[in-house]
Amino acid sequence: MNIAFCLYDGMTALDFVGAYDAITRLERMDLSPLEWDVCAPTASVTGTQLTLEVDRVEPDLGEYDLVFLPGGYATRELRHDGDFLEWIRTAAECEYLTSVCTGSLLLGGAGLLEGKRATTHPGEFETLAEYATVVEQRVVQDGNVITGGGVAASVDLGLYIVEELTDRETRETVAAQMDYPYGEAVFEQ
Repeated sequence: MNIAFCLYDGMTALDFVGAYDAITRLERMDLSPLEWDVCAPTASVTGTQLTLEVDRVEPDLGEYDLVFLPGGYATRELRHDGDFLEWIRTAAECEYLTSVCTGSLLLGGAGLLEGKRATTHPGEFETLAEYATVVEQRVVQDGNVITGGGVAASVDLGLYIVEELTDRETRETVAAQMDYPYGEAVFEQ
Protein backbone atom coordinates (compact mmCIF):
# COMPACT_ATOMS: atom_id res chain seq x y z
CA MET A 1 0.00 0.00 0.00
CA ASN A 2 1.38 3.38 -1.02
CA ILE A 3 -0.17 6.46 0.62
CA ALA A 4 -0.07 10.18 -0.20
CA PHE A 5 -0.75 12.45 2.77
CA CYS A 6 -1.68 15.69 0.94
CA LEU A 7 -1.03 18.86 2.93
CA TYR A 8 -1.41 22.59 2.31
CA ASP A 9 -0.89 25.89 4.11
CA GLY A 10 -3.69 26.54 6.57
CA MET A 11 -4.47 22.91 7.36
CA THR A 12 -5.31 21.86 10.91
CA ALA A 13 -2.26 19.97 12.19
CA LEU A 14 -4.23 17.46 14.29
CA ASP A 15 -6.32 16.53 11.25
CA PHE A 16 -3.10 15.31 9.63
CA VAL A 17 -1.16 14.01 12.62
CA GLY A 18 -3.94 11.91 14.17
CA ALA A 19 -4.55 9.81 11.06
CA TYR A 20 -0.88 9.80 10.04
CA ASP A 21 0.19 8.41 13.41
CA ALA A 22 -2.37 5.61 13.42
CA ILE A 23 -1.88 4.56 9.79
CA THR A 24 1.92 4.66 9.67
CA ARG A 25 2.12 2.44 12.76
CA LEU A 26 1.33 -0.42 10.38
CA GLU A 27 4.86 -0.10 9.03
CA ARG A 28 6.54 1.18 12.19
CA MET A 29 5.15 -1.73 14.26
CA ASP A 30 5.95 -4.30 11.53
CA LEU A 31 2.25 -5.18 11.17
CA SER A 32 1.83 -4.63 7.43
CA PRO A 33 4.07 -3.27 4.66
CA LEU A 34 3.35 0.37 3.91
CA GLU A 35 4.99 3.22 2.05
CA TRP A 36 3.98 6.87 2.21
CA ASP A 37 4.87 10.35 1.12
CA VAL A 38 3.89 13.67 2.60
CA CYS A 39 2.91 15.74 -0.44
CA ALA A 40 1.95 19.37 -0.97
CA PRO A 41 1.89 22.15 -3.57
CA THR A 42 5.05 23.60 -1.96
CA ALA A 43 8.21 22.22 -0.33
CA SER A 44 6.94 23.10 3.14
CA VAL A 45 3.55 23.89 4.61
CA THR A 46 2.36 25.64 7.73
CA GLY A 47 -0.74 24.50 9.51
CA THR A 48 -1.94 25.83 12.87
CA GLN A 49 1.53 27.25 13.58
CA LEU A 50 3.35 23.99 12.77
CA THR A 51 5.64 24.02 9.73
CA LEU A 52 6.40 20.74 7.98
CA GLU A 53 8.73 19.84 5.12
CA VAL A 54 7.20 17.58 2.51
CA ASP A 55 8.60 14.60 0.60
CA ARG A 56 7.13 15.44 -2.81
CA VAL A 57 5.78 18.59 -4.41
CA GLU A 58 2.60 18.04 -6.45
CA PRO A 59 3.21 14.46 -7.57
CA ASP A 60 0.64 12.71 -9.75
CA LEU A 61 -1.63 11.34 -7.03
CA GLY A 62 -2.68 8.53 -9.35
CA GLU A 63 0.63 6.86 -8.39
CA TYR A 64 -0.79 6.13 -4.93
CA ASP A 65 -3.25 3.56 -3.59
CA LEU A 66 -4.67 5.88 -0.92
CA VAL A 67 -4.85 9.67 -0.80
CA PHE A 68 -5.54 11.49 2.47
CA LEU A 69 -6.61 15.13 2.89
CA PRO A 70 -6.80 16.91 6.26
CA GLY A 71 -9.13 19.83 6.90
CA GLY A 72 -8.53 23.37 8.03
CA TYR A 73 -9.82 26.89 7.51
CA ALA A 74 -7.96 27.13 4.20
CA THR A 75 -10.33 24.56 2.68
CA ARG A 76 -13.00 27.24 2.33
CA GLU A 77 -10.87 28.97 -0.32
CA LEU A 78 -8.99 25.94 -1.69
CA ARG A 79 -12.26 24.27 -2.67
CA HIS A 80 -12.45 26.97 -5.36
CA ASP A 81 -8.72 27.03 -6.30
CA GLY A 82 -8.49 25.60 -9.83
CA ASP A 83 -4.79 24.69 -9.70
CA PHE A 84 -5.07 22.96 -6.32
CA LEU A 85 -8.20 21.05 -7.34
CA GLU A 86 -6.59 19.95 -10.60
CA TRP A 87 -3.81 18.37 -8.52
CA ILE A 88 -6.36 16.64 -6.27
CA ARG A 89 -8.25 15.33 -9.33
CA THR A 90 -5.17 13.28 -10.26
CA ALA A 91 -6.29 10.98 -7.39
CA ALA A 92 -9.57 10.09 -9.15
CA GLU A 93 -8.55 6.49 -9.90
CA CYS A 94 -6.96 5.73 -6.51
CA GLU A 95 -8.17 2.71 -4.59
CA TYR A 96 -9.08 4.92 -1.60
CA LEU A 97 -9.91 8.63 -1.29
CA THR A 98 -9.90 9.70 2.36
CA SER A 99 -10.29 12.91 4.33
CA VAL A 100 -10.97 14.20 7.79
CA CYS A 101 -12.87 17.31 8.85
CA THR A 102 -13.21 19.82 6.02
CA GLY A 103 -10.79 17.87 3.84
CA SER A 104 -14.00 16.41 2.40
CA LEU A 105 -14.78 19.86 0.96
CA LEU A 106 -11.59 19.52 -1.11
CA LEU A 107 -12.65 16.10 -2.39
CA GLY A 108 -16.03 17.63 -3.20
CA GLY A 109 -14.54 20.69 -4.89
CA ALA A 110 -12.48 18.36 -7.05
CA GLY A 111 -15.65 16.51 -8.11
CA LEU A 112 -14.67 13.30 -6.32
CA LEU A 113 -17.76 13.02 -4.06
CA GLU A 114 -20.45 13.01 -6.73
CA GLY A 115 -23.19 10.55 -5.73
CA LYS A 116 -21.39 9.68 -2.48
CA ARG A 117 -22.25 9.84 1.21
CA ALA A 118 -19.69 11.68 3.34
CA THR A 119 -19.11 13.58 6.57
CA THR A 120 -17.12 16.58 7.77
CA HIS A 121 -16.86 18.94 10.72
CA PRO A 122 -20.44 19.50 12.01
CA GLY A 123 -20.09 23.24 11.37
CA GLU A 124 -19.68 22.55 7.63
CA PHE A 125 -22.47 20.03 6.96
CA GLU A 126 -24.32 22.62 4.89
CA THR A 127 -21.26 23.30 2.73
CA LEU A 128 -20.58 19.58 2.25
CA ALA A 129 -24.19 19.15 1.08
CA GLU A 130 -23.16 21.03 -2.09
CA TYR A 131 -21.03 18.00 -3.03
CA ALA A 132 -22.35 14.88 -1.29
CA THR A 133 -25.10 13.38 0.83
CA VAL A 134 -24.17 14.37 4.38
CA VAL A 135 -24.12 11.65 7.02
CA GLU A 136 -23.78 12.80 10.62
CA GLN A 137 -21.39 10.05 11.80
CA ARG A 138 -17.80 10.05 13.04
CA VAL A 139 -16.54 8.00 10.06
CA VAL A 140 -18.42 7.31 6.82
CA GLN A 141 -17.38 4.92 4.07
CA ASP A 142 -19.08 4.92 0.69
CA GLY A 143 -17.24 2.63 -1.70
CA ASN A 144 -13.67 3.85 -2.03
CA VAL A 145 -14.36 7.14 -0.20
CA ILE A 146 -13.77 7.27 3.58
CA THR A 147 -14.41 10.55 5.39
CA GLY A 148 -14.09 11.53 9.04
CA GLY A 149 -15.86 14.15 11.12
CA GLY A 150 -14.31 17.06 13.02
CA VAL A 151 -10.69 17.45 14.06
CA ALA A 152 -10.40 14.79 16.79
CA ALA A 153 -12.06 12.26 14.47
CA SER A 154 -8.69 12.05 12.74
CA VAL A 155 -7.52 9.30 15.11
CA ASP A 156 -10.78 7.38 14.61
CA LEU A 157 -10.43 7.71 10.85
CA GLY A 158 -6.82 6.54 10.99
CA LEU A 159 -7.78 3.46 12.98
CA TYR A 160 -10.72 2.81 10.64
CA ILE A 161 -8.30 2.87 7.70
CA VAL A 162 -5.94 0.52 9.57
CA GLU A 163 -8.79 -2.00 9.87
CA GLU A 164 -9.84 -1.48 6.24
CA LEU A 165 -6.29 -2.21 5.06
CA THR A 166 -5.71 -5.14 7.43
CA ASP A 167 -8.21 -6.53 9.94
CA ARG A 168 -9.89 -5.89 13.28
CA GLU A 169 -7.14 -7.53 15.33
CA THR A 170 -4.47 -5.29 13.78
CA ARG A 171 -6.62 -2.20 14.39
CA GLU A 172 -7.04 -3.25 18.04
CA THR A 173 -3.27 -3.80 18.36
CA VAL A 174 -2.53 -0.32 16.99
CA ALA A 175 -5.22 1.30 19.18
CA ALA A 176 -3.86 -0.45 22.29
CA GLN A 177 -0.31 0.67 21.50
CA MET A 178 -1.62 4.23 21.12
CA ASP A 179 -3.52 3.84 24.43
CA TYR A 180 -6.67 4.85 22.54
CA PRO A 181 -9.80 3.17 24.01
CA TYR A 182 -12.38 5.58 22.53
CA GLY A 183 -12.96 4.53 18.94
CA GLU A 184 -14.85 1.25 19.27
CA ALA A 185 -18.25 2.82 18.58
CA VAL A 186 -16.98 3.96 15.16
CA PHE A 187 -16.56 0.30 14.15
CA GLU A 188 -20.02 -0.79 15.31
CA GLN A 189 -22.02 1.40 12.90
